[in-house]
Amino acid sequence: MNDEKRQRDHTPRAVEVIINVRSGTSSKVGMREQLAELFQQNGIEARISLAGSGESLAELARRAAHSDAGTVVAGGGDGTINAVASTLIDTGKTLGVLPLGTVNHFAKDLTIPLDLEGAARTIIANHAVQVDVGEVNGQIFLNNSSLGLYPSLVHQREQRQQLGHGKWPAFIWAAFSVMRRYPFLDVRLNADGREFSSRTPFVFVGNNKYEMERFNIGTRARLDAGQLSLYFSPRTRRLGLIRLAFRALLGRVERAEEFVAMSTTEVSIETRRSRIRVATDGEVTMMRPPLRYRVRPVALRVIVPERETFGA
Repeated sequence: MNDEKRQRDHTPRAVEVIINVRSGTSSKVGMREQLAELFQQNGIEARISLAGSGESLAELARRAAHSDAGTVVAGGGDGTINAVASTLIDTGKTLGVLPLGTVNHFAKDLTIPLDLEGAARTIIANHAVQVDVGEVNGQIFLNNSSLGLYPSLVHQREQRQQLGHGKWPAFIWAAFSVMRRYPFLDVRLNADGREFSSRTPFVFVGNNKYEMERFNIGTRARLDAGQLSLYFSPRTRRLGLIRLAFRALLGRVERAEEFVAMSTTEVSIETRRSRIRVATDGEVTMMRPPLRYRVRPVALRVIVPERETFGA
C-alpha cells in the first residue's frame, strides 16, 4: 500500500460493535462480555449490539453509521461485513472486522486474525488503510459478485434449508439440482469498450484481481489496485465445466481455453431476462438488467494489522 493510502490513528475512544449471532457455527455465548472487557482494558467504550436477523443487522448498521463513534465494527461472515461496510461508504468512518463467519474471505485477504482476541486487538491498535470496493447497480461488494451457477445454487440451497434440511445436505442437493438443469446465460458484456456476446454458465466479477494459479487460487494480493477482475466461460458445456473445476483444483484455470479472464474498471452486462439473480459477497438478490459494475477506488477505510502492505 502506498504511503498516502496508509492512515494511523490514536486508539479510538468509542466503537460501535455489531455482531450477527447467526453467522458461522461457533456459539456467541460470552462473546459480548469478552469483547467488552478487552476494549475496556484499553480505555475504549464498546457499544455492542447483537443482530438476530438481516433486518435488525441493517437497522443497527444504519444507526452506527450516524453515531458519534469513528469506528464501526462488524462481527460475522462476509455478508455481515458487507452489510455494515455499505453504510460506511463516504461517511469518513472506519470499519473494524471481527471474522466470525465460516469462510471470511475479506478478513483473510486483509490478513486480519481469525480468532476473536486477535481481531479485537487489531481493532484496538487502529491501523487503518483504504481499500477499493466494487459496485453493481448501486449495491456494494467487497469480495465479488456473480451470476449464473452460483446464485442459482445458493437459491436452491436456501429453499432446502427452509424445508428443514441441514446446510451441507442442502448444499449437496442444490449442487446436483443446478448441474442437472445446467442453465446457460445469454449475455452481452462490455468491459472498457470491448464487447463480448457469450452463452456462459457463469459471470464472475471480483473486487481487484483474484489469483487463479498455483496454490493461491481464490485469494487477492491487494485490494487497492483500482481494478475489477472479470471471468466467464463462453460455450462451455457440462463436461467442460467439470474439466474447468479440475483445472481450478490444480491451480491452472487461467490456461484453460474455455476460460476468459481480464482486468477492467467498468463492466456492463445485458441479458434478455427482465430480472436476474445476482450474488454479492454470498448474498443473492434479484436485479434488473443491464447490470452496471464499477470499481470505487479507496472508498472504504478499514483497520488491518500493521504489517499489511498490499503489494508495496
